[in-house]
Amino acid sequence: MSTYQRRHGLPARVWTVVQKTDDRGNKHDVATEAGAHDVKAWIFSQRSARAEVPGQQAINIIRIGIDAGLIGVGLWSRVEILDKSWDVVTPPAYHHGTRHTRHWSIDLRERPNG
Repeated sequence: MSTYQRRHGLPARVWTVVQKTDDRGNKHDVATEAGAHDVKAWIFSQRSARAEVPGQQAINIIRIGIDAGLIGVGLWSRVEILDKSWDVVTPPAYHHGTRHTRHWSIDLRERPNG
């Protein structure tokens, strides 16, 4: 996978996190599409491991960067990019700089099919 620069960003949909209470009164963070952000993201390949034996799972991890105006996104968020669904595997990291360079970076793991 090649690197996509900021000016050539790809469209992505980032699901926000809301806190829900279950039947027992426990609070849980869950991803919801209701307040999803449609953003442009640039991608950095991180690592991947292909499944060599039938029944094993391939693991693809990428890092995306998105503009700084992101709220309500955390570890329980989901991202749709490259026609695939991804889970957030590290907390979003804020990189402060000038208003042109500040951004969030998020590591994602591809969700298994089916």
